[in-house]
Amino acid sequence: MPFGLFERMLAMRYLRARRKEGFISVIAGFSFIGIVLGVATLIIVMAVMNGFRSELLSKILGMNGHLVIQPIDRPLNDYAELASRLGEIEGIQMAMPFVDGQALASTATQNTGVVVRGLSEASVKGLSAVATNVRHGTLDGFGESGGLAIGSRLAQSLGLSLGDKMTLVSPRGNVTPFGTTPRVKSYPVTAIFEIGMSEYDMAFVFMPIAEAQLYFNQEGLATGIELFVDDPDAIDRYRVAISAAVDRQIYVSDWRQRNQSFFAALEVERNVMFLILTLIVLVAALNIVSGLIMLVKDKGRDIAVLRTMGATRGAIMRVFFMTGASIGTIGTFAGLILGVIVCLNIESIRGFVSWITGTEIFSPELYYLSQLPAEMAASDVIAVVLMALVLSFIATLYPAWRAAKLDPVEALRYE
Repeated sequence: MPFGLFERMLAMRYLRARRKEGFISVIAGFSFIGIVLGVATLIIVMAVMNGFRSELLSKILGMNGHLVIQPIDRPLNDYAELASRLGEIEGIQMAMPFVDGQALASTATQNTGVVVRGLSEASVKGLSAVATNVRHGTLDGFGESGGLAIGSRLAQSLGLSLGDKMTLVSPRGNVTPFGTTPRVKSYPVTAIFEIGMSEYDMAFVFMPIAEAQLYFNQEGLATGIELFVDDPDAIDRYRVAISAAVDRQIYVSDWRQRNQSFFAALEVERNVMFLILTLIVLVAALNIVSGLIMLVKDKGRDIAVLRTMGATRGAIMRVFFMTGASIGTIGTFAGLILGVIVCLNIESIRGFVSWITGTEIFSPELYYLSQLPAEMAASDVIAVVLMALVLSFIATLYPAWRAAKLDPVEALRYE
């Protein structure tokens, strides 16, 4: 029968090379190792890219609204009433008025640029990325405290701890007969949070909205309203309801528009990495071709004897197909197991390698995240496994066809 016991037995016997066929066995071993490493590397890289994108997306959407509404026709002086109407729309979790601006944060020894965002106490507590990651202090009484909530990396950079004063310098200060003078004011640090994204932990400063209005000369006004929705991926379906509720000229931007180039670059990088790393598996598959061709040439006499005993060309082709396909199949699933193990322990492995080499393998300053993420997607794993199996099977077809086409008379002529 096709792929029967005899054919499987013969294929497995050819995999166990004798001493005189040791070189063929070495080629098969390198092919096996190449497929294992190629499949494992692809799974690990795809998982890290997925985790990187997922973590960045969760951090970005945890700090910024899914939709941002900004006025066009006139200043946003009715923000409280507008936010109340928007919050009643089905699917909108929170409507958050905000005042923001840039300032220079300084202490006696250090200074750096920051983004100051004025929010109400309810809004700050509604930001789960901030409220669930307060390391020092508290957000209780934030609206009346007159203090600031700052990121851990900013606190470390400026040498600040809870209760210390931080001075903010803004060019949008008092208007005098001699021009606009910078506004300089000191605020106590009442909370220190750590989101885990270095850019946010370094740059964001939260201030009570009433204090931010005074500081940026926007008494009674808001810069805009941020909306958080139930389904960020279906953001377009909320636009019609928002326009009807607002009933004025507004500019609406969503998280995809604000981060389009960033996530597009991540997607391009992910696809290019997949194509490049596929070449590892392709090279290993070509090694299978060379090893099988040498095996066919070495087993020419055996093939001729089998043919004279009644073996069909199809049987010979299946024997050598199973010989090569076994290397690819076992290597693919061994690579799958290795890749899954590495992904599940990626952070421990990163810490160990950093300890051994004495270097920072995944610098938060460069990659924005404090930990190396890995998120395996079933579709990616299946695609990698199928791709490796298909390449391995295709690689065996030509050598198996050569074996089946071998003429037994020519093979035994000089024996």
